[in-house]
Amino acid sequence: MIDLYYWPTPNGHKITIFLEETGLPYRILPVNIGAGDQFKPDFLAIAPNNRMPAIVDHDPAVGGAPISVFESGAILLYLAEKTGQFIPKETRQRVAVLEWLFWQMGGLGPMAGQNHHFSAYAPEKIPYAINRYVNETNRLYGVLDRQVAKTGASLAGDYSIADMAAYPWIVPYERQGQKLEDFLHLKRWFETIRERPATIAAYAKGDTVNRPKEMSEADKKMLFGQTATSHRAV
Repeated sequence: MIDLYYWPTPNGHKITIFLEETGLPYRILPVNIGAGDQFKPDFLAIAPNNRMPAIVDHDPAVGGAPISVFESGAILLYLAEKTGQFIPKETRQRVAVLEWLFWQMGGLGPMAGQNHHFSAYAPEKIPYAINRYVNETNRLYGVLDRQVAKTGASLAGDYSIADMAAYPWIVPYERQGQKLEDFLHLKRWFETIRERPATIAAYAKGDTVNRPKEMSEADKKMLFGQTATSHRAV
């Protein structure tokens, strides 16, 4: 059994997509990031960066005590290695998957996240910041578009954890100021993943989590602007 500490965000959806694809048994433990659940000491013990998702694998392949993993990319890699699925064994193919997984973790996710922040959540609209991140998101969409045009299918050959990592960050494309019609290869890739049964099931799981439709000012204060001394484990 996998305990998944989760909230229905792009990073959370990555993990439910993988778990639904593989059929690994799991249970969702909601981490309400607007209410500050991510700062609770018991969560900090498995996720020292105060960010979801995180997992606890109660049946690790190596046996022994449960293994906890934080950071969505590390979780995907751990689960892929545990199951032997969605990551190639051949070295060159494996390197390609890891390149695109790290590209998402270091580029697409952080840049789209800043896009969301300055476009939707920042208390003041700063045109330079909005343009900076909308344009960088656009550039990254272009990178993804060219890659799937070259492969003809997924980011790195067969469907893999790299695709699972990138897809949820494209879902809110309108919110990011992007048009899929400008990226026809990306659009084809996106629509193919969207129709996978596991993707549909994963997003349906997210809909079962009781989250507020609008982020309150208190939620924003909890999420943004934290410092090292804002919350301490007790």
